[in-house]
Amino acid sequence: MPKPLVNSCCFCQSTKNGSYISGLLAIVLSIITIVVIFTTRVHFKTIVFDFIPNDIVKIILVINLCMTILISLLMIAGVLKRNHYLMVPWVVLGIMIAIGLLISVIYTAVVFFIDGFVLTGVLWLIFGLICCAVLTYCWCVVYSEYAKLSEENERGRYNKQPYRR
Repeated sequence: MPKPLVNSCCFCQSTKNGSYISGLLAIVLSIITIVVIFTTRVHFKTIVFDFIPNDIVKIILVINLCMTILISLLMIAGVLKRNHYLMVPWVVLGIMIAIGLLISVIYTAVVFFIDGFVLTGVLWLIFGLICCAVLTYCWCVVYSEYAKLSEENERGRYNKQPYRR
């Protein structure tokens, strides 16, 4: 049985409200990123497969962002319906994105350092690690709500917690 990692979100909100906020934040950031992809001339490239054309990388990124929106909607529906099974894709996706973001931030900072852009590398590393910490905290909040709903489902919604000595 999973155990909650945190008891509240930002020390004043419930994990339920924090899960809503995390889901809405993921949806809003995904939509903003899709708009930025289609309205700016940013050159995207992948770490390993650097031979893929820029347009294909953009299409793959937009598909991933659309899946993030869908999975975030599922997570919000899971919190609303108190169904922890609908939250599983977001919990899995969230930790994978956190790990991927950490690897990407470190790799990009090292590339900046190698190319001689030391200040850019330091700033990228600082802001990237802050974003990674915020994402990990959002994941912990959603995982804690998932653990609470999972425990509630296991013992029955209206039963009292068992007496422990």
